[in-house]
Amino acid sequence: MLRRTLLTTLALASASLAAQAPTLTLTHDEGTATVPLQPKRVVALDEEALGWIYALGVSPRLVGVGSAVLGPGDLTPDGRIKPERIRGTFLARGDLSGAKFVGNWTQPNLETILALKPDLIVRATWQGNGHYAQLSRIAPTVGYSEQGSGYWKKGLRDLARVFGKQEQAEKLIRQVADTNRAGARALQAAGVFRRYPRAVVISPFKGGGTYLYTRTRLIEDVRALGFKDGLKGDANVLGVGGVISDEALLGLSRDTLVIVFPPGGQYNGAQDFLQSAVGQRLKGQTVLYTQEANSPWAGPLVSLRDSPALTKAILETLK
Repeated sequence: MLRRTLLTTLALASASLAAQAPTLTLTHDEGTATVPLQPKRVVALDEEALGWIYALGVSPRLVGVGSAVLGPGDLTPDGRIKPERIRGTFLARGDLSGAKFVGNWTQPNLETILALKPDLIVRATWQGNGHYAQLSRIAPTVGYSEQGSGYWKKGLRDLARVFGKQEQAEKLIRQVADTNRAGARALQAAGVFRRYPRAVVISPFKGGGTYLYTRTRLIEDVRALGFKDGLKGDANVLGVGGVISDEALLGLSRDTLVIVFPPGGQYNGAQDFLQSAVGQRLKGQTVLYTQEANSPWAGPLVSLRDSPALTKAILETLK
């Protein structure tokens, strides 16, 4: 009886302390959430959220991670990502030693997440994405849409407030801007814009369509490098782009640079596109740019790699 009373008292005391712990209310793209400051057990449901956690240097707090491209074959028997699947990829930029895999970003394993007892869940999202209510019952959950205002800067800054890393976040944002300006100067000095003042970013999916990106996915860095849009398109797929027809691609002017930016993993259809009739027709004005394996689509670490690497690829292709 005494032991039961003591345990009850300790539980009530712990709950009281938790209630008194400092929190922050964030307005995000799925609503509002009151999150604890300096959370110790974090779940990142996809590579996008993972990139922000890595950028802020708080990856040792990860207890769970989801992915758009990883699956059961990439896991150890205890549910962690195999070391060989991490090495040489974006995943190696942080510490995943304490994180278990929690499933595909569109179908997270809610039971696994619940068992991990997170105090914060972070994810990329889009209109119609599910599970927010269930996730929020497990832990405070924040979601950021690629079509949302500021996207990765918003997500990064919000998490920086949560972890007390505001100065680091602003430094990263400045570094991205400085990197793009440096790339723009190099392209200008090489006369690239005289030959190709415009550019498009297209993404061929294996066994599927070719997408024209109009927002977020590499195109914003391309614009920051100094290129104007070579083609207007719908943003009816996740708010970042839409399928583009072969006819539209064949109608591109000769002064438009075509940046082929394939998706990762099993979705990469770049080689099929480049060998197609359309790809061969555009061959003389095409640059292939492939992201780091398991990379998010966007974020500070992504731009700091993609912008100079794309600039180099353009200069080498066109010299």
